[in-house]
Parts: sequence; structure tokens; C-alpha cells
Amino acid sequence: MSAKRDYYEVLGVERTASPEEIKKAYRRLARQYHPDVNKSPEAEARFKEINEAYEVLSDPEKRAAYDRFGHAGVSGNGFGDFTGFGFGGLGDLFEDLFAGFGMGTSTRASRRPRRGEDLRVQVEISFEEAVFGCEKEIEIPRTETCPRCNGSGAEPGTYPTTCPQCKGTGEVRRVQQSILGSFVTVSVCPRCQGEGTIITTPCSECRGRRHVQRMRKITVTIPAGVDNGTKIRLAGEGEAGLYGGPPGNLYVVLTVRPHPVFQRQEDDIILELPLNFAQAALGDMVRIPTLEGEEDFTVPAGTQTGDIFRLKGRGVPHLRRNGRGDLVIVARVVTPTKLTARQKELLEELGKTLGKPVIPQNSKNIFERFKDAFKP
Repeated sequence: MSAKRDYYEVLGVERTASPEEIKKAYRRLARQYHPDVNKSPEAEARFKEINEAYEVLSDPEKRAAYDRFGHAGVSGNGFGDFTGFGFGGLGDLFEDLFAGFGMGTSTRASRRPRRGEDLRVQVEISFEEAVFGCEKEIEIPRTETCPRCNGSGAEPGTYPTTCPQCKGTGEVRRVQQSILGSFVTVSVCPRCQGEGTIITTPCSECRGRRHVQRMRKITVTIPAGVDNGTKIRLAGEGEAGLYGGPPGNLYVVLTVRPHPVFQRQEDDIILELPLNFAQAALGDMVRIPTLEGEEDFTVPAGTQTGDIFRLKGRGVPHLRRNGRGDLVIVARVVTPTKLTARQKELLEELGKTLGKPVIPQNSKNIFERFKDAFKP
């Protein structure tokens, strides 16, 4: 008979490992080598070795004796018989450890009312629709409770019957004898798939599935002031629930198309206004676009590139409060790139009379002025 391996080596932990580290290592290895999970020939022996190591190292007194005297310090403790310990001292740990394999748990929990899945749909709208709001009709595929059988799965006038294999429990139990004792495994009944009932006459519409797939047209009211990425929740418009559970929700995620003229900064609308030298220097009356249409705007004399003008309350409506943002007009003096001979002559004469501008000191540049314009 081969000598026993070091218990710390069996669990793959250091001799200074904490109780939590030992327990964590045991859980991992026990899952890996449990005979009901691992069908390799050496799994049962490895599983026994792992449990033996854990039985010693999880007990402070036994661990202390093992650390001092080795295997001799814990011999004679009955480690060859695991019948008592398999479901005794480690019973709670086994129940928690193998819950994922259907051991010790009831499949009836799977038949509790469950809420339906949420649905998500992307909807594209124009810049103006985002600003002023609109209604959109969308079409989505979703599962709904079968209208013919009302979700029972059985043809109207017939009823599901108790499953003869599991007697209505939805689960089957199997007792397996091993070197560790008796293991009771619980699994979903293969005949009724955990329902506890079987449908002898399936519904002719849903064919016993309880749900049907439908295309639905839904009208979505989009409020004024939404932006790119805004999500609108339509309660109860998602997938149908299971076993009488409520339906899920439908989330409409908005994508806003860019505008050819306007840009949006939170609830302000930005309009870049190009001006020629004469308009900027002398001032002018120009037509500008707004969200409500074109209107006249007075450009003051001496306007510089980056000068900012605000039309209060002419921007985007606030989404969850009253009022609107502003229309922000940013001036940009356009330097001509192609001049006629006469235009060059006039500009040269003008330049001689104007002199050369002096570089300003400690004055805000165009970027700072623009940033200040959007401070709250």
C-alpha cells in the first residue's frame, strides 16, 4: 500500500493556509472529483483522499496534531469509514457544494412564477424630433401567452395530467452506493422536464409550448428634449412571463441623426455664423436659421471671431423640468481666399489706414470665451 500524501499537498495549499483558504481549496477539488460528476476511474479514490485531508485540516485540534506528528498524530480516528462524515459533520457543506448539480434541491422552484425577459430596440429619430418630441410606431417580435390555451399548453377542454414517472414532484431521486456511503441525487424528471404534469393533448396553436411568437406594432411617445442614447421604458411590453409571472419591459434606445447646421451642447443649440470683413466691422442685419424657422438677427459693429450671442429660451426644452436652453450664436469672420484685383486694391488702401494691430496681453482667447459662455 502506498504511503499517504501530505494533506496540504492534497489540497494544494500552504501549511500556513487560513481556514478560509483550506475550505475554498476543498470546494474546488470536491467539485472536480466528485464521483457523480467525474467519471474517470481514479476520481473516487482522489475524492476520498481530498475528503480525508479536509476532515483533518478543517478541525483545529486534528490539524494541530497533524502539524506536530504527521499522519501518526491522527491515525486511529476512523478515516477509513466515511459513512458518518459524508452527511454528518460536512452535511451543510455538501448541500451547498452540490446544489448546482441538483442534489438536495427541489426542481419545484423552477415552476414558480417568473417575470418575462426585457426587450431592447434601437429607434432613429431626427434632430427636430428629439427637440420637439414625436410619436413613433415600431414593430417588434416577442413571445406572448398563447391566447387559445391561456398558457396551459393543453387543447381547450383538456387538462394536463400528473406525470406518472415523478408523481407530480417534477424530480426523480436516485440512491447511489459508494465507498463514501449513500448519495441521494436529485435531477429533473426526464418525462415532464420538471413540470410535474404532462400534456396528453397539446394546444393546436402553441403545440404545448404555452407561448406563441407574435409581431406587434407599438406606438412610442417620445418626449421633447430627448438626446442621443436616451432610454424610454415601456412597462409590460416585453416577453411574456412564465407560470403566471408578469411580462418584461421594452426599452427603446434613441439614436439622434446629426443636424446639418446646428450642434447640441446639453440643452443649448449652437449655430456658427460666418461673416465677411465688412459685416463684422460695420455690423449688419442677417437671416439666421432657428428651430422655429428663419428670422432676422442684428450683427453688432466690431464683431470678432469667437464672439458669442445668446437668444434666451430658443434652445432644447428641458426633459424633466420647465423651460428651454438657449440658441448660442458663435461669430466666425471669414477671410477670403480668392480676391479680384479691385478687391485687393481696396484692401491694401484700407490696410494702410488701419495700421497693424497690437498683440493683447492677459486677455481671454477664443477658447476661453467659448468655455465661459457655457458655464452654469
